[in-house]
Amino acid sequence: MGSRDIEIEKTDNLIRRQVAFSERRKSLFKKAKELSILCDAEVGVIVFSSTGKLYEFSRPSMEHILSRYGAEQQQPNAQPPPQVVELDAAILQEEMAKLRSAYVRMIGKELNGLQIKELKDLENQLSEAILAVKTKKEQVLVDQLEKSRFQEQMAMAEIEDLRKQLEELKNKRNSELGLSPAYVRKKRSLRIKSSNNWEVMRLHSAFSH
Repeated sequence: MGSRDIEIEKTDNLIRRQVAFSERRKSLFKKAKELSILCDAEVGVIVFSSTGKLYEFSRPSMEHILSRYGAEQQQPNAQPPPQVVELDAAILQEEMAKLRSAYVRMIGKELNGLQIKELKDLENQLSEAILAVKTKKEQVLVDQLEKSRFQEQMAMAEIEDLRKQLEELKNKRNSELGLSPAYVRKKRSLRIKSSNNWEVMRLHSAFSH
């Protein structure tokens, strides 16, 4: 089970509040000190207790921190130092060179100097890429087939609906003309029989010649 968030509320008990303040303040200042040492950062922390007592931690001096903070506030759009810009540009150029090298090798160029392990890794990457492309291709084909089947079903349903409408119109017309369904079926049968007889006569005539 994951840990549950503990709701933070104001402590009504004065003694407990003072103890909690002392412990949390020490922990806060400890973290600030670790941040300043590990990351070579300039850190300043100011805390006022509920009784109005001041506590502070700074590295370097608080005067220096406040002075720098004031200068930064007055120049919000100040440009970073030149050395920072140069470092960022160098990092960006290095990353671009790595990306270009990886791309060129992925298309089978500039492979000289690569060791067996590097070639194996490149081969595995290409195999995975090819497999991914084939899988995507198969998925696209399946999707297209499903779409075609759906469109075919819709077309068949539309044709069947039109056939039913036509049949209803014919039945309605026959009903208006006073023709019974049996008479209509008989007439249709005779028409089909006549058409078949005509086709037989045409074939007989063709073979006779």
